[in-house]
Amino acid sequence: MLLILFEALGQTWKQLNTEWVYSIDSFPIPVCANIRIPRSKIYDGKQEYRGYQASKRRYFYGIKIHLMVTESGEPVEFFLTNGSFADVKGLRVFPFDLPEGSVVYADRAYNDYEVEDLLLEAENIQLSAMRKSSSTRPLAGYVQFLQHHKRKVIETTGSLISQLLPKSIHAVTAKGFELKAMLFVLALSVNLWVAT
Repeated sequence: MLLILFEALGQTWKQLNTEWVYSIDSFPIPVCANIRIPRSKIYDGKQEYRGYQASKRRYFYGIKIHLMVTESGEPVEFFLTNGSFADVKGLRVFPFDLPEGSVVYADRAYNDYEVEDLLLEAENIQLSAMRKSSSTRPLAGYVQFLQHHKRKVIETTGSLISQLLPKSIHAVTAKGFELKAMLFVLALSVNLWVAT
């Protein structure tokens, strides 16, 4: 029921987004502090839930929210994975249910030329991922500037979600923890809808 509500809000945000510009990224939701991993009862110390957050240069233990937002920061698609799930693999999980001609901005972790070419060829969706310095497909300077500018929206949305999160999410089971994490994304979408 809650996913249906989120999808309805997501479709509304997509219709209101006349520029067809989107951004994707992932954000960690730690289940416990690193020192408490051996005592964690939610995920029982499984290594696939141990991930790395490059922006803060630290490890975390929990899940990731992979999120797609509009140019104004409204969430339109999301899914949850374990903490070690690579962002580049997330590209293959996103449904990309977007209008033809959309542009999706992403950071360096989403460099996958095959997916980029498939999206452009099959759906006419341009994936504009920032490039690493060793990239075989370098981008022009103005494109890099646009990427940096457009990606600020997803970072702001991630901050808004983390502001909604309590210091620790109380849950007894993994499903309960994941349900609560999902509810915070839904709460953000509802808050943005009420504010408009």
